[in-house]
Amino acid sequence: MKNTISPITQAILLLTSPLVIGKSAQKLPLVTPARYRRLAHLLNAADLNPSDFLGDRKREAIKACKSDTKGEVLSEGDADRILARGFQLSQALDYWASRSIWVASRVDSHYPQKLKKQFRDNAPGLIYGSGEPALLDSGGLAVVGSRKSDRLVLNATADIGQLAAQANVNIISGCAKGVDQISMLSALGAGGTAIGVLGDSLIKKSLDKDYRTALLEKRLVLISTQDPSSRFETWKAMDRNKYIYGLSDVGLVMKTDYGSGGTWTGAVEQLDKLKLVPIYVRLSKRKTKGSTALLEKGAIEWPNP
Repeated sequence: MKNTISPITQAILLLTSPLVIGKSAQKLPLVTPARYRRLAHLLNAADLNPSDFLGDRKREAIKACKSDTKGEVLSEGDADRILARGFQLSQALDYWASRSIWVASRVDSHYPQKLKKQFRDNAPGLIYGSGEPALLDSGGLAVVGSRKSDRLVLNATADIGQLAAQANVNIISGCAKGVDQISMLSALGAGGTAIGVLGDSLIKKSLDKDYRTALLEKRLVLISTQDPSSRFETWKAMDRNKYIYGLSDVGLVMKTDYGSGGTWTGAVEQLDKLKLVPIYVRLSKRKTKGSTALLEKGAIEWPNP
């Protein structure tokens, strides 16, 4: 798709994104997601929006950000420094476009409405993507599981991916090795569709030969809330879990360790706190401590269709 950037999206990129080109990134006083939510509220209360940082009302916008009782959201010096990166932004947009990466903020039509509905003010300020954005609002089955799953679990995962394709149901997962990757590739291999939610390295994954054909055929979309060149960090992998569930209609945990790991943390967050969608657990002949604990928290036994 054509990477058309609205003025508001441009401003949010300047405020929050490192705009990584290549392998290096400057250390800048960027606005964190939590601070951006406060900033957005303050701008709205003053009848302003992020694009005003780029126009005649820049000083008004900066002044509005000083009125938060929790402290200054964005200082004038920091604002001047990060908003002066117009040339760097232009370079980053060209760099992403050459690699078929698009970006959207909440005001853009290709931003996933499901995330806005599920997370409201806590929806991510920016989504970076590769592939068909229309898939993001079509729901589907979120399939997650431990990276180190045995062959029986992985075979069952492949079967579920194929069944989803036959039923015209999206598979939504995190592209990690093991359950995540197999569920997506099985669905795509059977002619189905999939959504991959990444915590890092969107550019690298979008160039992966396993995904290129499906991306070109508009049967796959890969997204991330992190800069497309962002490297792996544990917190990023953990943070993306909620968006996997947020884009789905129902979640399925194939296998989880008890008390640790991204699969466990993401499922517990859904069952105890967010409660966005029903969570199913696939049980093997021998119940594990992890699956039993999720059932006790309110998960449902997967019927193994």
